[in-house]
Amino acid sequence: MNHNNKTYKVIGLMSGTSLDGLDIAYCEFELRNGTWIWEIREAQTIEYDSTTRQRIIDCEICDAQTFAYNNVWLGHLFGKMTADFIKRHSIEPDFISSHGQTIFHQPYRLFTSQIADLNAISAETKCSVIGNFRSLDVALGGQGAPLVPIGDRLLFSQYPYCVNLGGFANVSFEQNGKRIAYDVCPVNLVLNSLAQSIDLKYDNQGTMASEGSVNQSLLDNLNALPFYNDAKAKSLGKEWVIENIFPLFDKYKLSIKDTLSTFCEHIAMQISANIKSHTLITGGGAYNTYLLSRIKALTPYQITIPNRTIIDYKEALIFAFLGVLRYEEQINVLSSVTGACRDSCSGEIVCFLK
Repeated sequence: MNHNNKTYKVIGLMSGTSLDGLDIAYCEFELRNGTWIWEIREAQTIEYDSTTRQRIIDCEICDAQTFAYNNVWLGHLFGKMTADFIKRHSIEPDFISSHGQTIFHQPYRLFTSQIADLNAISAETKCSVIGNFRSLDVALGGQGAPLVPIGDRLLFSQYPYCVNLGGFANVSFEQNGKRIAYDVCPVNLVLNSLAQSIDLKYDNQGTMASEGSVNQSLLDNLNALPFYNDAKAKSLGKEWVIENIFPLFDKYKLSIKDTLSTFCEHIAMQISANIKSHTLITGGGAYNTYLLSRIKALTPYQITIPNRTIIDYKEALIFAFLGVLRYEEQINVLSSVTGACRDSCSGEIVCFLK
């Protein structure tokens, strides 16, 4: 499809594994002489209350009927949040592009599941909606993740390496003309879980981790997990953390501060082992002062931390961009990243006629 209009106004929606809330980013994209120019015009995170967060978590263990209902319920919730955002900022997006909320991610069983029904979002916002970006790649034998690297290549090409510190860390870079990317290790999914075990939302700036001591034996066990030596395209899910990380914590029974300190060291070691040049770091982990200090201590390469808008909304920006590429019928998922049998133009479109 060759669209004459090369300027797009798109709202990107992102809700990650840490369940902080819904990131909403109103973005503009323009194709100039083969280069995408972009800007985040408005952005907001709407936090989930404890009831919403728990209801999403319970989707992992609920019956099939409740799961189907929650898919629609969350879609209407996303839609209402987005409709309020649209009204508040008096904007008219061309469409909305939604990541959804990952509940299950098991590409080795050929499925991945993101809830927040696209039709419900469309009904609430009276806008066309594009989403479900992972399933086609998984059907093609890929990991369905990470999806951000196409945005790293086309929107952030000035940085040789891009690292996102979200629920999981992922890295993206060019190698021999191909984009290479993969999940590196868990980050906020584990750190936040540890903090929440003592009734804190998170370890603010890594203060508790900085006060703890690294347990070398636990650190060695973490670094020895087989995942870190797997040369194939790879991605992580919450299931892997439950199976591999938490049992180690239970085995060692360290204080929360020592466990946080040890896991931050683990993250820093894994990140530093996977970057070989100037690196852009974004995601919530970019606010963890202690973690960043450990990463910088372990790598000789320049680390760039961008402004808060990019830190907080880079993923929402790129999911908006994935929608643009889907609308343009361009490749938006790279097999060099996911391990699929071919590149794909992924995403389902709910067209709202006005």
